Amino acid sequence: MSYTILGRAIKTEYLAIGTLLSTVGISLAAASGGSKEPAPKNLQQVKESVKFESSSKEEEDLATSIKNFIKEAEKEGGGH
Repeated sequence: MSYTILGRAIKTEYLAIGTLLSTVGISLAAASGGSKEPAPKNLQQVKESVKFESSSKEEEDLATSIKNFIKEAEKEGGGH
C-alpha cells in the first residue's frame, strides 16, 4: 500500500521508517541539552546573580527593605 504525498506515491514502509528516525532524532536532540552556565560556587555569587527589576518606586523600596532584612538576619545568625 502507498500514500500520495505531494503528488508522489510513498510506500508505508518508508513512512514508518521516517517516523521512527524522526522520533529518535528529536529525542536525541532534546536529551543532549544545551550549554550550561556554571553554577555559583558560594553565597556571594548567588546573591550577585539574583537581580530585582522594579517598575515603580514602591517595588524598589520593598526590594531594598527585603535586602536590608536579609543582611540584618545574616549578621544576627552569623551568616548561616
